[in-house]
Amino acid sequence: MLAFGRVDRKVVEDSARTALAAVVSFSIARLLRMPEAYWATILTIVVMQSSLGAALPISRERFVGTILGAAAGGSMATYFQGNLAAFGAGVFLLGMVCAILTVGSAYRFAGITLAITMLIPRGRPPWVVAEHRFIEVSVGIVVALVISALWPTQPSSAAAN
Repeated sequence: MLAFGRVDRKVVEDSARTALAAVVSFSIARLLRMPEAYWATILTIVVMQSSLGAALPISRERFVGTILGAAAGGSMATYFQGNLAAFGAGVFLLGMVCAILTVGSAYRFAGITLAITMLIPRGRPPWVVAEHRFIEVSVGIVVALVISALWPTQPSSAAAN
Protein backbone atom coordinates (compact mmCIF):
# COMPACT_ATOMS: atom_id res chain seq x y z
CA MET A 1 0.00 0.00 0.00
CA LEU A 2 1.29 3.46 -0.86
CA ALA A 3 1.51 6.07 1.85
CA PHE A 4 1.14 9.72 0.92
CA GLY A 5 2.26 12.68 2.98
CA ARG A 6 0.15 15.64 3.86
CA VAL A 7 0.35 19.01 2.24
CA ASP A 8 -0.07 21.39 5.12
CA ARG A 9 0.43 25.13 5.43
CA LYS A 10 4.16 24.77 6.21
CA VAL A 11 4.79 22.75 3.04
CA VAL A 12 2.92 25.30 0.93
CA GLU A 13 4.75 28.21 2.56
CA ASP A 14 8.21 26.61 2.27
CA SER A 15 7.55 25.75 -1.38
CA ALA A 16 6.38 29.30 -2.12
CA ARG A 17 9.42 30.83 -0.35
CA THR A 18 11.81 28.59 -2.25
CA ALA A 19 10.10 29.25 -5.59
CA LEU A 20 10.18 33.02 -5.03
CA ALA A 21 13.84 32.94 -4.00
CA ALA A 22 14.79 30.77 -7.01
CA VAL A 23 13.05 33.13 -9.45
CA VAL A 24 14.55 36.24 -7.83
CA SER A 25 18.10 34.84 -7.83
CA PHE A 26 17.86 33.74 -11.47
CA SER A 27 16.47 37.14 -12.45
CA ILE A 28 19.26 39.01 -10.66
CA ALA A 29 21.94 36.81 -12.22
CA ARG A 30 20.39 37.44 -15.65
CA LEU A 31 20.31 41.19 -14.99
CA LEU A 32 24.02 40.94 -14.19
CA ARG A 33 24.39 39.17 -17.56
CA MET A 34 25.81 36.04 -16.01
CA PRO A 35 26.14 33.37 -18.72
CA GLU A 36 25.21 30.49 -16.41
CA ALA A 37 22.59 32.15 -14.21
CA TYR A 38 21.18 28.77 -13.22
CA TRP A 39 24.04 28.43 -10.69
CA ALA A 40 22.48 31.27 -8.69
CA THR A 41 19.19 29.38 -8.65
CA ILE A 42 20.80 26.08 -7.65
CA LEU A 43 22.57 27.68 -4.69
CA THR A 44 19.41 29.51 -3.66
CA ILE A 45 17.48 26.24 -3.53
CA VAL A 46 20.27 24.59 -1.51
CA VAL A 47 20.41 27.44 1.02
CA MET A 48 16.62 27.73 1.29
CA GLN A 49 16.47 24.17 2.62
CA SER A 50 18.10 25.36 5.87
CA SER A 51 16.68 27.56 8.58
CA LEU A 52 18.19 31.06 8.67
CA GLY A 53 20.09 30.27 11.87
CA ALA A 54 21.67 27.20 10.27
CA ALA A 55 22.13 28.84 6.86
CA LEU A 56 24.24 31.80 8.03
CA PRO A 57 27.37 29.92 9.21
CA ILE A 58 27.10 27.38 6.40
CA SER A 59 26.72 30.14 3.82
CA ARG A 60 29.88 31.79 5.11
CA GLU A 61 31.76 28.59 4.39
CA ARG A 62 30.09 28.30 0.97
CA PHE A 63 31.35 31.81 0.15
CA VAL A 64 34.85 30.93 1.35
CA GLY A 65 34.83 27.68 -0.62
CA THR A 66 33.64 29.41 -3.76
CA ILE A 67 36.31 32.10 -3.43
CA LEU A 68 39.05 29.50 -2.89
CA GLY A 69 37.80 27.30 -5.74
CA ALA A 70 37.44 30.23 -8.13
CA ALA A 71 40.92 31.53 -7.30
CA ALA A 72 42.47 28.07 -7.69
CA GLY A 73 40.43 27.32 -10.80
CA GLY A 74 41.19 30.63 -12.48
CA SER A 75 44.91 30.30 -11.94
CA MET A 76 45.20 26.56 -12.58
CA ALA A 77 42.99 26.59 -15.67
CA THR A 78 45.15 29.33 -17.16
CA TYR A 79 48.01 26.83 -17.38
CA PHE A 80 46.40 23.39 -17.00
CA GLN A 81 42.89 23.60 -18.53
CA GLY A 82 41.42 20.09 -18.60
CA ASN A 83 44.57 18.45 -17.15
CA LEU A 84 43.25 15.73 -14.85
CA ALA A 85 46.47 15.36 -12.83
CA ALA A 86 46.58 19.11 -12.16
CA PHE A 87 42.91 19.04 -11.24
CA GLY A 88 43.50 16.21 -8.76
CA ALA A 89 46.41 18.11 -7.23
CA GLY A 90 44.18 21.19 -6.99
CA VAL A 91 41.43 19.28 -5.19
CA PHE A 92 43.99 17.87 -2.77
CA LEU A 93 45.54 21.28 -2.09
CA LEU A 94 42.11 22.85 -1.56
CA GLY A 95 41.42 20.20 1.08
CA MET A 96 44.63 21.13 2.87
CA VAL A 97 43.92 24.88 2.65
CA CYS A 98 40.37 24.46 3.97
CA ALA A 99 41.67 22.38 6.89
CA ILE A 100 44.34 24.97 7.71
CA LEU A 101 41.75 27.76 7.58
CA THR A 102 39.37 25.62 9.69
CA VAL A 103 36.60 25.88 7.12
CA GLY A 104 36.21 22.17 6.45
CA SER A 105 32.77 22.32 4.86
CA ALA A 106 34.04 25.01 2.45
CA TYR A 107 36.07 22.25 0.83
CA ARG A 108 33.04 20.82 -0.96
CA PHE A 109 32.25 24.14 -2.67
CA ALA A 110 35.92 24.84 -3.38
CA GLY A 111 36.24 21.51 -5.18
CA ILE A 112 33.01 21.99 -7.12
CA THR A 113 34.05 25.47 -8.24
CA LEU A 114 37.49 24.21 -9.21
CA ALA A 115 35.92 21.40 -11.28
CA ILE A 116 33.52 23.74 -13.06
CA THR A 117 36.32 26.19 -13.82
CA MET A 118 39.00 23.68 -14.86
CA LEU A 119 37.20 20.77 -16.47
CA ILE A 120 34.47 22.35 -18.59
CA PRO A 121 35.89 23.75 -21.84
CA ARG A 122 34.69 27.27 -22.59
CA GLY A 123 35.54 30.02 -25.04
CA ARG A 124 36.24 32.54 -22.27
CA PRO A 125 39.45 33.05 -20.28
CA PRO A 126 39.57 30.97 -17.06
CA TRP A 127 39.63 34.05 -14.79
CA VAL A 128 36.41 35.30 -16.38
CA VAL A 129 34.78 31.90 -15.83
CA ALA A 130 35.97 31.87 -12.21
CA GLU A 131 34.66 35.40 -11.63
CA HIS A 132 31.26 34.51 -13.14
CA ARG A 133 31.00 31.41 -10.97
CA PHE A 134 31.73 33.44 -7.84
CA ILE A 135 29.13 36.08 -8.77
CA GLU A 136 26.47 33.50 -9.65
CA VAL A 137 26.99 31.53 -6.45
CA SER A 138 27.11 34.70 -4.34
CA VAL A 139 23.83 35.96 -5.81
CA GLY A 140 22.20 32.63 -4.99
CA ILE A 141 23.40 32.62 -1.40
CA VAL A 142 22.58 36.28 -0.73
CA VAL A 143 19.07 36.07 -2.20
CA ALA A 144 18.32 32.95 -0.15
CA LEU A 145 19.56 34.57 3.06
CA VAL A 146 17.62 37.79 2.43
CA ILE A 147 14.37 36.01 1.63
CA SER A 148 14.85 33.68 4.62
CA ALA A 149 15.31 36.73 6.87
CA LEU A 150 12.33 38.59 5.41
CA TRP A 151 10.08 35.53 5.28
CA PRO A 152 11.22 33.14 8.04
CA THR A 153 9.99 29.56 8.16
CA GLN A 154 7.26 28.74 10.59
CA PRO A 155 7.77 25.86 13.03
CA SER A 156 6.05 22.69 11.89
CA SER A 157 2.82 21.76 13.62
CA ALA A 158 4.48 18.50 14.70
CA ALA A 159 7.21 20.44 16.52
CA ALA A 160 4.60 22.57 18.30
CA ASN A 161 2.90 19.50 19.79
